[in-house]
Amino acid sequence: MSQLLGIITRLQSLQENAVSNEPSQRFFEVEGEKRCSVKYFDKTDTFELEVFQKDEKPQSYQFDNIDMIAIEIFDLLQ
Repeated sequence: MSQLLGIITRLQSLQENAVSNEPSQRFFEVEGEKRCSVKYFDKTDTFELEVFQKDEKPQSYQFDNIDMIAIEIFDLLQ
């Protein structure tokens, strides 16, 4: 459960440090390999999750709920 709390803390920090002009971004890695990135858009109060998979084009997903994106990131890091 502590890993999930760590993810939520990072997402909350992303929200708090957001600047209206540009989206804030964070990367999540496992053993040095980027699994996904998250951008937070202050204007719309939404998150964009970009999932990286080997030899594939990154896929993007939109979230307006911090808990839902945290669970998705948690699953990606397992």
